[in-house]
Amino acid sequence: MGKAAITLILLCSAVMAVPVAHGIAKGPKAVEEWFQKLSHKKEKLTKLRFYFHDTLSGKTPTAVRVAQANTTSTSPTLFGVIFMIDDPLTIGPQPNSTIVGRAQGFYGSAGIKDLGLLMTMNLVFTAGKFNGSSLSVLGRNAALEQYREMPVVGGSGVFRLARGIATAKTHWFDYGTGDAIVEYQVVVIHY
Repeated sequence: MGKAAITLILLCSAVMAVPVAHGIAKGPKAVEEWFQKLSHKKEKLTKLRFYFHDTLSGKTPTAVRVAQANTTSTSPTLFGVIFMIDDPLTIGPQPNSTIVGRAQGFYGSAGIKDLGLLMTMNLVFTAGKFNGSSLSVLGRNAALEQYREMPVVGGSGVFRLARGIATAKTHWFDYGTGDAIVEYQVVVIHY
């Protein structure tokens, strides 16, 4: 058995041995018990701010083109292109700022005349008090507008049954490479 296979087995074992997101048990029985106690729980309001680093260039891109239509290259909005992402989320806009999570999912150009990206991503928190929890974003990102509002449609861990709004604002954009740093402010209600 190779070193890579052993490493993968160890990682999978570690993940299976720790089915908890910061004190929230994740097994089917635990989720059922959580729902049974839901009527006694109060809703919480949580505000988050972080930076999304979308890197298309260089040796280690975090956004990779996985598909496009045969007309995408002639479209002014790149209509039909799809990028898979695993972008770091950081406390500050600097690339070496502390990482608090990852944005994992995809976005695609869904506008023929105006640039409008369909964003489907999970904001997966890997540090701090939300470590092991995630928020799901699904919506339109009008990337050329100063502020873009996208719905938060769910979550996991401490963000179970989350709903809210993610507001995006471009902090920095490189027209040559397509690399971007985007400030996100998220407000969610959850239990």
